[in-house]
Amino acid sequence: MPGPDAAPGDGRGREDARRSAGDGTAPSRRRRADECEGALVLIGGACSPHGPALGAFLDLCRGRDGGRIVGFTTASGDPEASAHAWLHDFAVAGARNVEIPIVDRRSRAQDARIADLVRAADGIFLGGGDQVHLVATLGGSRVGRAIREAYQRGAVVGGTSAGAAALTETIMAGGERDEHGEIVDLYTGPGFGLLGFRAVIDTHFAERRRLHRLFVAIANNPELMGLGIDEDTALVVRGHLARVHGPGGVTFVDGRGVRFDTANAAQRPGVGLTLSYLRVGIVGAGYDFNLRERELELLLEEAEEEEPTPTVKGAEVR
Repeated sequence: MPGPDAAPGDGRGREDARRSAGDGTAPSRRRRADECEGALVLIGGACSPHGPALGAFLDLCRGRDGGRIVGFTTASGDPEASAHAWLHDFAVAGARNVEIPIVDRRSRAQDARIADLVRAADGIFLGGGDQVHLVATLGGSRVGRAIREAYQRGAVVGGTSAGAAALTETIMAGGERDEHGEIVDLYTGPGFGLLGFRAVIDTHFAERRRLHRLFVAIANNPELMGLGIDEDTALVVRGHLARVHGPGGVTFVDGRGVRFDTANAAQRPGVGLTLSYLRVGIVGAGYDFNLRERELELLLEEAEEEEPTPTVKGAEVR
């Protein structure tokens, strides 16, 4: 099933993702997302080396001041060419201490030397391509576990396009027309699980007009929260708060209040999707979004300030 940057019709790794991602994504032994020490930088794709999205990643991991960055182009259809392109972009952006080992198959994801590189990194960056293939290759491997361990001890983990989409507990792909004009079934499956809060990420969001795709995904999984990230825009997550950086926005879709939907019927040819009471909003640069409450932080703070102090017999309750 194709990811956001994959070529149409590229269905690599779907079954492998189901089999292999479990060790790296099972929630039972994982720390809560807001208990981890690191930060996530989720970029909607097409990020400029001079832009604020990639800049946010470099600032957090001190990439321009010698911070060690380890990147992976595993999601790409041509990992070596993609690695050379990313090394160039990182150099243009001012980062020099960058290493991108080629992990293009499962056996290389078990390389202990590469896992050690990841554990020692200040920043870990996942490039774009096919998120299903990315999770199938790294999920539950030594390298995949090292990424989680590095994040939990304080490293910054960034990803663009497929690299961002793979960092949630649940990933999505497909749900769009292929090169023959046929609608590819929408796929949902396990991701790396570094971002919790039952979030699912879509990328290239405004540019590829993916709002309807995200509506379909949430209609079929109403407990999830959709986050659609525009190009060259980053959602920086620390604990349960996320801030938008860049010229675009982040659209959030919350289906918990839906009163009516035709999600099941809409899977049949010729039947459209109907939804009522779907909650949708957009967050622009500089605003904080509370992932736990699924609301702008400033609105939550205002509501807290306006809440009257309860009293008993005229005395303030303490």
